Amino acid sequence: VQLQAFGGGLVQAGDSLRLSCAASDRTFSRYGMGWFRQAPGKEREFVAAITWSAGSTYYADSVKGRFTISRANAKNTVYLQMNSLKPEDTAVYYCARDRAEFADRLRTYSAEYEYSFWGQGTQVTVSS
Repeated sequence: VQLQAFGGGLVQAGDSLRLSCAASDRTFSRYGMGWFRQAPGKEREFVAAITWSAGSTYYADSVKGRFTISRANAKNTVYLQMNSLKPEDTAVYYCARDRAEFADRLRTYSAEYEYSFWGQGTQVTVSS
């Protein structure tokens, strides 16, 4: 399985960006997906997740109300719509696929160990 994230760039505070992550395999619809990010000098952190059915979405407190995760199974793609961007959102953003099919993780959706495939990352830089 290959995941390719794209859509990053350099924007100003208050702007919007939409990240996309395309999966190479046809079983995409069976798996939950997540977005994580890593800022310079910091550990990678959870941003958002969506279940395989798209019935539930989860967000880090720092992005709640500004970011929206969605998926288009027909396109094998998960999206992260980022609005009202702040300089502290600057990071490399990674998409990841859940390690198990049809999993609904009520408590561990933010844990990296629940994800077995990772994209290469896309840089988002927000200037003040």
